[in-house]
Amino acid sequence: MEEEKLWTGDRGELSVEEELPEEEAPAGYWLYELLRPLVTALAIMTVLLTVFTPIVSVSGESMRETLQDDDRILLLRPWLCGEIGHGDIVVVRQELFDKDPIIKRVIAVGGETVDIDFTLGVVSVDGVVLEEPYIRELTFLDEGMEFPMTVEEGHLFLLGDNRNNSTDSRYTGLGTVPLDRVIGKAALLLFPGENAEGGGRDFSRMGLMN
Repeated sequence: MEEEKLWTGDRGELSVEEELPEEEAPAGYWLYELLRPLVTALAIMTVLLTVFTPIVSVSGESMRETLQDDDRILLLRPWLCGEIGHGDIVVVRQELFDKDPIIKRVIAVGGETVDIDFTLGVVSVDGVVLEEPYIRELTFLDEGMEFPMTVEEGHLFLLGDNRNNSTDSRYTGLGTVPLDRVIGKAALLLFPGENAEGGGRDFSRMGLMN
């Protein structure tokens, strides 16, 4: 009986490269190869910014003149910035504002007693009148909270720098804010909004925030 021969794919001395010409890359493939690492890096950066250092936009004038409407700010998440204390500018989430975050300055922390003299416009913490070079005006607006008041442990007493145009811890509907409502601490002003008094954008305000 004649033995059946099976082809094993051997082409003898001819190589695949010699017989089958190399297929050309599609048009524009070079651009894909160029952009792929950039797109990957941007995706990683976006995730890092979202998780660790989100960027937020200021809405409103309650923090003038420190912050202007439409300022772009980089935040540090609470677990990155360490203990939050006096003078820090923080972004918090409260149900009063339909879950929209608000940005204010920390005036007092848990266990401290805050008093406000709305006649003189001054704020005291534990009997010491605060020096507040950052405020736009003295504190004359009374929003219903009774003073003096002691801040509950694990809470923050917050005020806006634009004291007479800010809904903050003076308002009975808001009061002090639990630490677990803090989204982040303002660390860097990335891009300034237009000044409320006119004159365009003041780029000298860009940089680290106190």
